Amino acid sequence: MRILLSLLAGSLFGGGLFVSGMTDTTKVQGWLDVFGNWDPTLAFVMGGAIIPMFFAWRLTEGRKPLVGGAFPDLPRPELDHRLITGSVLFGMGWGLAGLCPGPAVASLTYNGVEGLLFMAAMLTGMGVAPVIGRNLDRIATTA
Repeated sequence: MRILLSLLAGSLFGGGLFVSGMTDTTKVQGWLDVFGNWDPTLAFVMGGAIIPMFFAWRLTEGRKPLVGGAFPDLPRPELDHRLITGSVLFGMGWGLAGLCPGPAVASLTYNGVEGLLFMAAMLTGMGVAPVIGRNLDRIATTA
């Protein structure tokens, strides 16, 4: 049952990315081009995700999921060097390529070699990130 629900949720997410145009790199880069030919449609996609998630977090308090162990805790609202560094690196990759992990996976079916190269680079970055994070932690504790 859990696998079926995961497949359904992932398919719904991927379909939503495709329908909203978020797998189109020019759409994302248009959102980031604030001083040029700005495309505000990504704001509506973000709002369509953030607003329901706000209510979903409120509804999970004190409840257990139908399948699985427990709902994750709310993220801690603190800024540290890891969050800032990760955000900067994510933003740079998003701005340069016009893709983030969800749309990158969704676009693998039609983006050809470019999609595969992006996925390889993204997975490499995900593999290297823990090493960089440990080094940043070591530097931050000694400073």
